[in-house]
Amino acid sequence: MTVSVDDFKKALQLWASGVTVVTTSSEKFGVQGMTVTAFTSVSVNPPQVLVCINDSADSGAGIEESQSFAVNILNADQQDLSNQFAGGTSQQQRFENTDWKAGITGAPILNNTLMSLDCKVVEKVLAGTHWIIIGEVHDCVCRSGEPLLYYRGAYRELGND
Repeated sequence: MTVSVDDFKKALQLWASGVTVVTTSSEKFGVQGMTVTAFTSVSVNPPQVLVCINDSADSGAGIEESQSFAVNILNADQQDLSNQFAGGTSQQQRFENTDWKAGITGAPILNNTLMSLDCKVVEKVLAGTHWIIIGEVHDCVCRSGEPLLYYRGAYRELGND
């Protein structure tokens, strides 16, 4: 028997993670993006990362069509941007008043984030309710700042040293 969904969610709240907005752009669906905390590096050579996206997320169809996505890691002062891309609004509304430019894959690179990785999909695996999407990094942009973190159901910032 596996652990209950509620116990599993409670346990995962104890894992501090960075906050990202994963974006894509496709001919059929246009620009799309959503807030994601399930992100990690996979390989240095070749440079690869993965994101986990709920099968019901509308951005998944855009990633499937375009075969590309960008991971934009948010700065500590970008909680509003995280909330804007977290759902409850249309894709068009998510990008209104959001400063971005198209990356080399065509995926939106959000300006003023801590870091952006522009990726081409190399593998996609269904695991339960989510797709694990592995992307090879074709470009990266690093900026200064501190990361926005998520822990115990709330946004956090790094402590001052």
